[in-house]
Amino acid sequence: MGLEGWGSGLVGVVIFSGSLPATRVAVQGFEPVFLTSARAVIAALVAALLLVLLRQKRPQRADLVPLALVAGGVVVGFPLLTAVALRSITSAHSIVFIGLLPLATALFAVLRGGERPKPLFWLFSGLGSLAVMGFALMQSGGGAIEGDLLMLAAVIVCGLGYAEGAKLSRRLGGWQVISWALILALPVMAVTGALSFPQTLGEVGAPAWLGLAYVSLFSMLIGFIFWYRGLAIGGTAAVGQLQLIQPFLGLLLAGLLLGEAVSPAMAFATLGVVASVAGARRHA
Repeated sequence: MGLEGWGSGLVGVVIFSGSLPATRVAVQGFEPVFLTSARAVIAALVAALLLVLLRQKRPQRADLVPLALVAGGVVVGFPLLTAVALRSITSAHSIVFIGLLPLATALFAVLRGGERPKPLFWLFSGLGSLAVMGFALMQSGGGAIEGDLLMLAAVIVCGLGYAEGAKLSRRLGGWQVISWALILALPVMAVTGALSFPQTLGEVGAPAWLGLAYVSLFSMLIGFIFWYRGLAIGGTAAVGQLQLIQPFLGLLLAGLLLGEAVSPAMAFATLGVVASVAGARRHA
């Protein structure tokens, strides 16, 4: 894998590491549905401007279904599911589940690409899943189970979006893929945003606005520009391993910026998930 692909992918992972802490801050002032819609609309408008200024060709008709899967996974599904989950769990708690994202991406790469992983791949996959389920059962109170399930669903749809985007980016270009996916989702997101528009914007604090700005520009657009470019240059399997450092960066940000408690159980669960995913990816 070339240094260029590695560097681009690493920048994307660092940007994504701030997504859950920023979302946690944003949902203190905005409802999850409006937050999901607003971040998509803001990013789509910026993406549309880039597409026009740089005179990019429209995707082919055959690209619409894959772009719809990307939009459903990373524009709508992951942001909405995590925003709802973070109403009942902390960002530090949720970050443990992000340790399964490389595995989810690999699984969809297998399903969509027709690869045949070695038996050890499935062993490590099962161990990673058990680590997450065990953590959820031990750490979750009665109200947090819903948040855990939402995070698992978010990881699944995001893995699908990553895998589809990686395939498309080799032909359309990395930033073009996320831009067209945002444009495709814009009509629905604009209507949803209008219907869920908050009546008391004046009561929203500055931290929530900063959180919205971060997830709109960095998590929803800029991060994907670097991430899909890295996947296209270096390959999904190779560059995708960079996601293994995302839980550590996310826990660090949750502790430093939000003052959230990072328990030893969270750290051990994250280590277990990362070790399992690393083994699975090696034998994919």
